Amino acid sequence: MEHTAILFLEFGAVLLALGVLGALALRAGISPIPLYLIAGLAFGTGGILPLATSEEFIGTGAELGVILLLLTLGLEYNADELVTSLKGNARAGVVDLVLNATPGAVCALLLGWGPVAAVAMAGVTYATSSGITAKVLSDLGWIGNRETPVVLSLLVFEDLTMAVYLPLLTAMLAGVSLASGAMSVGIALATVGVVLVFALRYGRWIEAFVASPNSEVLLLKVVGLALLVAGIAQQLQVSAAVGAFLVGIALSGELAEDAQALLAPLRDLFAAVFFVFFGLQTDPAKILPVAGLAAALALASMLTKLATGAYAARRAGIAPAGRMRAGIALIPRGEFNIVIAGLAVAAGAHPDLGPLAAAYVLILAAFGPLAARLVQPLLTAIANRGAESAGRAGR
Repeated sequence: MEHTAILFLEFGAVLLALGVLGALALRAGISPIPLYLIAGLAFGTGGILPLATSEEFIGTGAELGVILLLLTLGLEYNADELVTSLKGNARAGVVDLVLNATPGAVCALLLGWGPVAAVAMAGVTYATSSGITAKVLSDLGWIGNRETPVVLSLLVFEDLTMAVYLPLLTAMLAGVSLASGAMSVGIALATVGVVLVFALRYGRWIEAFVASPNSEVLLLKVVGLALLVAGIAQQLQVSAAVGAFLVGIALSGELAEDAQALLAPLRDLFAAVFFVFFGLQTDPAKILPVAGLAAALALASMLTKLATGAYAARRAGIAPAGRMRAGIALIPRGEFNIVIAGLAVAAGAHPDLGPLAAAYVLILAAFGPLAARLVQPLLTAIANRGAESAGRAGR
């Protein structure tokens, strides 16, 4: 009984603290993710008020948070859109991969961390935070802009790249042989392929099974199916998060919209717990020594994402202001970066990898939305100047 009471006290205190921090983030106009990470640092080992009982419970909640984040992201797309997006923007997706995975890999190699840590750091610097980027696009009214489909297509490409990358990284962290690692990637590709084909051809059957006029039943079916597929994916050495993402892709139309509305509060709750849990695993005393390196890596990543967005938007025939918006929208890091770093830290890739990743995500999760807000007037001026120049040329 005493153990349960302490669990409730600690977990309640954590959730209440997150609510206060979220309110502060809303007032400041920034993403709450950096504040959630800071809360985790405060409650973790070496923090101000370390948790004694609830860390394991929070760890389970964190795993649910990753699954729900990827499930709701998958609900944003359907299988047809996914295939079309990949065909039209594959080249830009490859440029994104090369430009943004390179800084992390080079950093780890220069520090002498070894090839496994280099692969992990490549993933940390590669993936944009879909959640933060979607919020930036919505908050600033960029959803209807011409460059937004380009940004979303790059996010889809990154998500599918993660479907291959995560099992490869997991195999490397586990120290399995090359043959076993290749088998893991092959299983992952086959699983993704089977789910996509099933979603394309038999998506109506899945929707018919899941659909319900009752919101409670719909929520139970969607979450239950996502957890079931995530568990199967984990057994097949594919990331559970990727399995949940594919479930989201299989659902579309009004059903997906209804599911998103029901899942949003649940996702936000457990996603916040996920970011706190990563902070719990990081000793704050270890962040300060790598802060300068994290800032340099963050600056390099900003430049590479700006270049990626400009390249992809230019190929789509978008004007300079739109190219800049596309690049800025790709700057934030968050969910996948922390997932990757968490896997590496748990496997003991390198003791400094977790603190470096935490500081790196803190910088870009905070600066990405802030940069978008600060540069908005400049983008408007560029757009207006372009329109004036076009008007004068047409006279």
